[in-house]
Amino acid sequence: MTKVRATIDCQKTKSQILKITADGSHTLFVPSLNEHYHSVFGALQESMHVFINTGYREVSKKREKINLLEIGFGTGLNALLTILNKNEKEITYWAIEAYPLDESLISKLNYPEITNNSLDKEIFSQLHNANWNQITEIIQGFYLYKIDSEIQSLNLPKNHFHLVYFDAFAPEIQPELWTETIFLKIFQSLIPGGILVTYSSKGIVKQNLRQAGFLVERLKGAYGKRHILKAEKPIIN
Repeated sequence: MTKVRATIDCQKTKSQILKITADGSHTLFVPSLNEHYHSVFGALQESMHVFINTGYREVSKKREKINLLEIGFGTGLNALLTILNKNEKEITYWAIEAYPLDESLISKLNYPEITNNSLDKEIFSQLHNANWNQITEIIQGFYLYKIDSEIQSLNLPKNHFHLVYFDAFAPEIQPELWTETIFLKIFQSLIPGGILVTYSSKGIVKQNLRQAGFLVERLKGAYGKRHILKAEKPIIN
């Protein structure tokens, strides 16, 4: 998940506590915000359900090359899982993060161990060590473009992305990210038929997505949560 400079004091995000979630994978807790980076019911299973199963796997059925945008690089878990599930596809992965994590925290995250693949530790390290604001090939066919910026000030390309992982802090913590204005910017950056997936199914989120032009579908949530949202940019014939 990402932090927004406009509403979250940088100093408040520096006190992060490592926690084990219900599936054994780590999350980070920010006491000053009373907020976790990932679900306490299972960081790994939530990311798999919301972003991989609902988002990536659906898009990858139709395309060999995928342009993907993540709002909130955070711990890098979503990027790691995308690589592990890429299946010979070519992916260009844009990841926006206003406040990158300290290396001391990154080294403690147990995602490579949880996924039970000896190569994952090296891949995870490469994801975090890649230079900001330039494209880096992490493995063959996976190009990472980490952007140290706020989405509010970023000019996104029009009709470019096939898939968006929207993984910001909750709407009550970062209301500026869940507005019609932000969703309209993302809508314009997606190709017709492109989709956005997010863990939040709050009414205001659904409303703002629809007002931005999306077709919104409420789906079954990951363990411990009732629903998630999938939003599609309509194809106009």
